[in-house]
Amino acid sequence: MAPLGSFIAVHAATSRKHGSKARRFMSNSLRDGPVQEKDAAALQGVASAPAPDCGRARRTRQCTPVNTPATGAERLRSAIVDAPSPALLPFFTAGHPSRDHFHSTLSKLADAGDAVEIGVPFSDPMADGVTIQRASETALANGVSLDWILRELKAHGDPGAPLVLMSYYNPLLAYGLENLAQRCGECHVGGLIVPDLPWEECERIRELFEDHGVGLVQMVTPATPAERMRTLCRGSGGFVYAVTVTGVTGGERRVSEEMAAYMQRVGEFSSLPVCAGFGVRSAEQVRTLAGVADGVIVGSAVVDCLERGEDAGDFLRSLRA
Repeated sequence: MAPLGSFIAVHAATSRKHGSKARRFMSNSLRDGPVQEKDAAALQGVASAPAPDCGRARRTRQCTPVNTPATGAERLRSAIVDAPSPALLPFFTAGHPSRDHFHSTLSKLADAGDAVEIGVPFSDPMADGVTIQRASETALANGVSLDWILRELKAHGDPGAPLVLMSYYNPLLAYGLENLAQRCGECHVGGLIVPDLPWEECERIRELFEDHGVGLVQMVTPATPAERMRTLCRGSGGFVYAVTVTGVTGGERRVSEEMAAYMQRVGEFSSLPVCAGFGVRSAEQVRTLAGVADGVIVGSAVVDCLERGEDAGDFLRSLRA
């Protein structure tokens, strides 16, 4: 544990050097965690009418050469591009609320959504809000590990929608990157999100996973400088994750003029679809986001449904009503 702890300490210092302001936005807003009032005010602005179409029409399918199977990252990209606008990417923490529900939850979300993001539980989920943190604690108490998740994904087979694995770097490093990349490629995983891994340190893992058809999804925030945003968008795989600042979990949210401008800026840099972490809880929000995002990550609302024992697939379908 000591070497891993030392690595994380050095990694955190490097991350601060490369963009502490951006990391502050990310840690406050990934999937819909609480934020500081001054940060929320900076982006909430005046609630707008349905926002202008900022880029979905620009996204087109990239052709795969004849007789060449599409990679997992290519299938992920195509699933988002071909989905009704915007694509829905539900998130759930593996093993929450119980390990017994893993396969049924995955099947329901894959059937109702366009791609599914699976969270690897971690003891220090610094980039998540209270809801996801609680789910992670429950999953760890249930004995869920990265190896367990991969074994269950292998046993499950193709769920019918591309999968995205979200994990902090420590569990990946402890597992072994080369072995992990190979197993992800075998388990229908098309994308990997590592929120605490900065661009300057991701070249090795990006190349390893690309060799197995898995794209390393890059994250941008409203505080990301233009040139860095361009670099991240060009280096991303599958899609670009646009982190947004949101209000308190469960509150009413609308797309502000500032957020629409931010999403448009990301779209101008990216040839990949852009998916927003916005804290969606209603069909009205989904309709509004259709003009500014290619896809929407639905996180805490899905986790809340599962925690209450409700059908998260039905909830996801209701967002397209």
